[in-house]
Amino acid sequence: MRILACLMICLAAMSACSLPPAPPARTARPTHTPVVSTSATATFKLSGRTFEPLDPFEQNRALGRGVNLGNALEAPVEGEWGMVLQEEFFPLIRQAGFATVRVPIRWSAHAMREPPYTISPRFFQRVDWVIENALNNDLNVVINMHHYEELFRDASGERDRFLALWDQIATRYRDLPAEVVFEPLNEPHGTLTSGVWQRLFEDVLAVVRRTNPRRNVIFTGANWGGPDSLRGMKRPDDPHLIATFHYYLPFQFTHQGAEWVEGSNAWIGATWKGTGNQRAQIDYDLDQVARWAKDNGIPLWMGEFGSYGKYADIESRERWTRYVARAAEARGISWAYWEFGAGFGVYDRARRQWNEPILNALIAR
Repeated sequence: MRILACLMICLAAMSACSLPPAPPARTARPTHTPVVSTSATATFKLSGRTFEPLDPFEQNRALGRGVNLGNALEAPVEGEWGMVLQEEFFPLIRQAGFATVRVPIRWSAHAMREPPYTISPRFFQRVDWVIENALNNDLNVVINMHHYEELFRDASGERDRFLALWDQIATRYRDLPAEVVFEPLNEPHGTLTSGVWQRLFEDVLAVVRRTNPRRNVIFTGANWGGPDSLRGMKRPDDPHLIATFHYYLPFQFTHQGAEWVEGSNAWIGATWKGTGNQRAQIDYDLDQVARWAKDNGIPLWMGEFGSYGKYADIESRERWTRYVARAAEARGISWAYWEFGAGFGVYDRARRQWNEPILNALIAR
């Protein structure tokens, strides 16, 4: 998500079937014994769980209301950004009413730089643990590739490595249930122009399909994956796709005072009152991306949206969050809030309690 900041300043000047609420939390299923060899590319299995394909529209409805486990596995090293995933997070998330966790992962920091580009077995085991805990708590899991900075700088030079990483990921998780969804890349940008990314996505999709012919895969646009990004893309010819975009507009409100955004201190004090014009802009942005999805016959998932909490007043954050979530649902768009327990967080880890205004806005209490 941090990567989005640089270009969203420009996007902020551009404009960009209801979903049912998440099903009530159920008692967590008993832990399943993982079956995996020591090979990094061996298949990770959970006894009693097998893959049964889901229609992408059905899967999108099941994704429902989700949350990103941000600032953990997409950091250069887990913990470097102050977040280490804990087993207790998963039942908390499910019991609060969320149906899905999106797991941002910096795979590129845990793999060889030279062929065969092997992913660290120890890191694979950490991701295995996340998937197992999510599934045991009746949560869908979206596994992505986050912050692949080398690829954004040199798409051609990193192509083989990118494909090799996904070959390993897809092979390892080929036997897991359909509730595990793959998202090949977060917020393509830089040298990944629309045309370059279109070709590379189709290449990586072909790699995934060798081992996962019917698993649903998340498709996004270039240009940082914002609400306008999909309109520059052609829907790939594959029946098992879900489209995604991210929403942080107005950017001067959602990122006021964000330390990683140059000039953002000038925005401190920005509010979101929910005026007619403010609501109309969100409606317009979501209508545009929803129209693209309808025209292309593909379900739509808003994989990130949120507001930075250090300076924004909580009343504005609650109003904005509630309006965006309900407006998305009214258009059949599932979503995942950014994020669980850091600067945008819906949960206060220090106090071990939910940020009630944001949680209530998300879960419509």
